[in-house]
Amino acid sequence: MLRSWRVKLKLLLATVTLAVLLSWLYLFVGSLEYGRFLLLPPCLGEQPSRDVEREALASRVRRVEEENQQLRLQLSQVQAEGSDGNPQWGASAEDGDPPGGEGSNRTACPKQRTVHKCELLHVAIVCAGHNASRDVVTLVKSILFHRKNPLHFHFITDSVAHQILQTLFQSWMVPSVHVSFYNADDLKPEVSWIPNKHYSGIYGLMKLTLTKALPSSLSKVIVLDTDITFATDIAELWAVFGKFSDKQVIGLVENQSDWYLGNLWKNHKPWPALGRGFNTGVILLLLDRLRRLGWEQMWRLTAERELMSMLSTSLADQDIFNAVIKQDPALVYRLPCFWNVQLSDHTRSEQCYTEVSDLKVIHWNSPKKLRVKNKHVEFFRNLYLTFLEYDGNLLRRELFGCASLPSPPSDQQALEELDEDDPCYDFRRQHLTEHRVHLFFLQYEFLALPNPTDVTLVAQLSMDRLQMLEAICKHWAGPISLALYMSDAEAQQFLRYAQASEVLSARRNVAYHIVYKEGQFYPINLLRNVALANTQTPYVFLTDIDFLPMYGLYDYLRNSIQQLELPQRKAALIVPAFETLHYRLTFPKSKAELLSMLDMGSLYTFRYHVWPKGHAPTDYAKWRTATVPYRVAWQPDFEPYVVVRRDCPKYDQRFVGFGWNKVSHIMELDAQEYELLVLPNAFMIHMPHAPSFDISKFRLSAGYRGCLQTLREEFHQDLSRRYGAAALKYLTAERSL
Repeated sequence: MLRSWRVKLKLLLATVTLAVLLSWLYLFVGSLEYGRFLLLPPCLGEQPSRDVEREALASRVRRVEEENQQLRLQLSQVQAEGSDGNPQWGASAEDGDPPGGEGSNRTACPKQRTVHKCELLHVAIVCAGHNASRDVVTLVKSILFHRKNPLHFHFITDSVAHQILQTLFQSWMVPSVHVSFYNADDLKPEVSWIPNKHYSGIYGLMKLTLTKALPSSLSKVIVLDTDITFATDIAELWAVFGKFSDKQVIGLVENQSDWYLGNLWKNHKPWPALGRGFNTGVILLLLDRLRRLGWEQMWRLTAERELMSMLSTSLADQDIFNAVIKQDPALVYRLPCFWNVQLSDHTRSEQCYTEVSDLKVIHWNSPKKLRVKNKHVEFFRNLYLTFLEYDGNLLRRELFGCASLPSPPSDQQALEELDEDDPCYDFRRQHLTEHRVHLFFLQYEFLALPNPTDVTLVAQLSMDRLQMLEAICKHWAGPISLALYMSDAEAQQFLRYAQASEVLSARRNVAYHIVYKEGQFYPINLLRNVALANTQTPYVFLTDIDFLPMYGLYDYLRNSIQQLELPQRKAALIVPAFETLHYRLTFPKSKAELLSMLDMGSLYTFRYHVWPKGHAPTDYAKWRTATVPYRVAWQPDFEPYVVVRRDCPKYDQRFVGFGWNKVSHIMELDAQEYELLVLPNAFMIHMPHAPSFDISKFRLSAGYRGCLQTLREEFHQDLSRRYGAAALKYLTAERSL
C-alpha cells in the first residue's frame, strides 16, 4: 500500500513539473511574437506559417502535452486500483468530456489565429444620401477608436455621399487609412430589376454586387451596414476569416428575430432561409472564392426563381443571401452572435451577451434606431452617443511600426517649418491647420435651374448664432449656403435643433456645412470659402449671419442682375448695411420705412460710431434719394456686403479671428477691376449680439493687433506680386493712413 502511494506521489510531482514546463514554453513562444503580431482570443482562426524556430518550439509543446496526458491516464488508473470509495483525483479523457469539449477548460482549436499588426484590413460599406453619410461617420469613428491595423474603406456611393465622404476623409487625414469610392449608378442595372419593399430602396441590394464592384485583386472584405457600432478591434473580426473551411465563403450571424420562421401575422410569408436565417448587417466575404463559384450567376438564378412566387424582397439583399444559403448551407460560416447584436424589437439579442466585455458589434437595425425596445438599450445608446459626439481630431493617431499609406499633399510640412518663437506663430498655425469638413450635413435637395441670374446667400456662424437661422430663412426664400464652426458634440446639438424647428425642417434649399473646431482662433475666411465653394447658382450674396436681408431681397437681386446685364460684365453689387441697437425690431417693409426709422434714430448706418471707414464709401447720403444703381470707388478699409459671380476670388485664409477678413477680399475684387455698384432699393439690417471672443482679444491684446498688422503687410506684398503695378495704390493708401 505504501509503495502504491509513493507511485501516486511521483506521478503527481511529474505532472506538476511538466505543467510548469509547459507554461514556461508557452510564455517563451508568445514572447517571440511580441511587437510583431496582435494575439487574438482563441478559436478565431488558423495559425499562419511560422519560421523554423517557432515550428520546433510548437512541436516540443505538443510532445509535452501528449506526455502529460499519458501521465494523467496512468495516475487515474493507479487511483482506480487503490480506490476505497473516495473521489478520484483525476479523470480519464474517455470517461469525461473529451479534450476541447464544452465541459473542458482546454480550447477546441488546434491552432490560434493571429493578425499581423500591419496587415491591411478591407471594409466595404454601401452609403447613399445625406443621412447615411452622417451614420457612416459614427461607424468609422467606432472602428478607428479601437483599431490597431491599417484600414482600407471601400465605399459604394451615390453622388451625394461621394462628395460628402471624399471631402471628409481628405480633410480628416487619418494616418494609415485609405479610401476608395465606387459609383453606385454603375451597379444599379445589376439589381434594378429586383422589386424591393425595404426602406433602403435599390441601395439595399448593392451588397450582392460586391464581387463585381470591388477590385478583382481584393480577396476578402468585411461588409458593414451604416447603422453599426463597433465595441472592439475590427482585427478580431478579420481574424475569423482564418476559421473558414475550404467550402465556406460567407460569414454571417444568425438572424435574432423570428422573421424567417414565418407566421408573425396572417399571410406572413418570408423568403426561404436556413432555420432562423442570417442577418446581413455584418458580412465576411471571401471574394476570390465567390468569384470562382460564379457568385453573380448563383444569386441571380436564385432571386429569379424565388421572385416568381415572392414577387418582391422585404429585407432587400438579406432575403436573397438567405435563399442562396438555404440552397447550399455549406457556403456559410456561422459567426458568434456577439458580432452582430441586433437591436430591433422582439429579438433574441440579449442572449448574445452576459457581460459588457462580451459585446463586439451593435447593430441598430430597427427603423426606430435609438428608440428600440431592449432592457439594456440605455447602455447601448450611451455607447453609440459616445462615438457620435467623440472628437474626430483625436483619431488622427499614427500606427507606430507600420509604414503609412501614401497621403495627399497637405500643409503638414509647412506647419513643421514654422518658427515657434515667432510672436505670430499661433496665427500662422491656425492658417495652416487642416479642418475636418462635413459638407451637406442635413438633407439638401435644391437643384440649380438653368437660371443665369439665380443667387445664393452665403454666410458662416458658430453655435452662439444659431438663433439667427430661422429669422434669415423667413427673410430669404432662395438657396442658402452656411458654414458652421462646431465641435462634434455641438454638431449633434445643431442637428437636433434643426430637426425640431418647423422653419428649418421645412426648408430643403439650405446647405449646412460643418467645419470642425480646431485651434484657438475662429477661421472666418476658411468658413466663408467652404460656404462659397459649395454653392450651385451663378451668383452669390456674401453676407454675415448677424444681418437680416430686407423682405423680397432674393427676387430684387435676381432682377437687378438681369437688368444690369451682369453676366456680360465684371461687377460687385453692394447691398447697403444698417444696424439697430434693439433686440426687438419692427422690420421695415420698404426703403421709405427704413428712411423714416433712420430719421427717428431707431436705425443707424452700419458701424458709423465705431468703424465709419468700413462702409462710408457706400455714400448713404446719395443712397437716400437714388433710384438707379450708382458706382463708387474703392477706398481703404472698405468692406461692404456684395453680390458677385460664384467664381469670384476666394477669401484670404491667413486672416483668422477678428480684423481685415472682408477688407482684404474687397481689395482683391478691386485689384481684379470689379465695378462697385450700389443698389438703390436694397438694404440689410444688423441685429445686436454680445461681442465675439475674437473681437475681445483684438481690443485687449496689443500682440494680437501687432500680428494683424504684420499679416496686412504680408498680404500687400502678395497682392503686389500677383497684380504688379496695379496693386501699388493699396500700399500707398495704407502708408498714408
